[in-house]
Amino acid sequence: MIEKVFRTTDVPTSDRFDFWRELISRTHAPVELASVHRHDFRAQQRLLDLGDALIWPTTFHPVRFIRTPKLIRQSDPEGIHVSLPLHGTLGASQNNQEIAAGPFALCVIDTSRPFTVTAGEDGRTHTGIGLEIPKALLPLTSNRVDLLFPSRIPAQQGIAALFAQFLRQLSSDTTSYTPADGPRIATVVVDLLSSLFAHIADDDRSLTPESRRRTLTLRIRAFIRQHLHDPLLTPPVIAAAHHISVSYLHRLFQDEEDTVAAFVRRQRLERARHDLSDPAQRTIPVHEVAARWGFTHQAAFSRTFRSVYGVSPRGYRQAALADASGPALQ
Repeated sequence: MIEKVFRTTDVPTSDRFDFWRELISRTHAPVELASVHRHDFRAQQRLLDLGDALIWPTTFHPVRFIRTPKLIRQSDPEGIHVSLPLHGTLGASQNNQEIAAGPFALCVIDTSRPFTVTAGEDGRTHTGIGLEIPKALLPLTSNRVDLLFPSRIPAQQGIAALFAQFLRQLSSDTTSYTPADGPRIATVVVDLLSSLFAHIADDDRSLTPESRRRTLTLRIRAFIRQHLHDPLLTPPVIAAAHHISVSYLHRLFQDEEDTVAAFVRRQRLERARHDLSDPAQRTIPVHEVAARWGFTHQAAFSRTFRSVYGVSPRGYRQAALADASGPALQ
């Protein structure tokens, strides 16, 4: 993944609005802009280039984006744009339909058709995450998919919630990724978005078997993270929750870094390690931290923790809290 940061404050005040319009035209598609803040337009964009897709966390002054038939004739990337508002509301008008999407909802539009998108109608700065992806990458054949644009998709449960969570997590921290990870992440984006559209259009048959497989694996991983506190979180329970056999569950994880059981154990240990290093939780007994994350036997937890981190849970907590309090004592 390649990451770049753009700020209008890096250019002279008189150039900021034009700078933002040119940046959006390259990132998204050529558009006209209108804003009461054009005399000193403030905006910031982090561009995450995945190769086949672009993700751009952004914050900007209230503005209206207008894509006209003339601009479409001049340049048509034939893409789909997805917005995830984090603070503020987006209003979109396309195909004689109007929608409004706030936090916990996705806004989807087609860059090949005229649209108007308004952000910050309340006068406040808008913050969100944008995604640009070519239509050609989405293995959807049903004509019903065309009815998706524009769409407001609630993102509080199901595949939409998984997709929104993925965008937020990816945007929050990219330090662990390299340029070589871009294509792999783009594949995940394509799978999740294809599954989401297929679900909405009731057209799961349009998905490739590999896409269905990868999306199911992502859903299972999310399910595991949400139920780490349950000591009965075992492969049979996980398989039953997703209406698959235990043997198929294990096959899904054959190409993953961990087996199912190893993934559950590693996630639990990471959560416990985090809590043990938190000064705000220093008074919580170690065995309670362990039980919180599904470890029912203190001795087994201690052995597993030591085998992974090379120190006992109590020893790790003491060292972590000592490091945390060190600077304050100087």
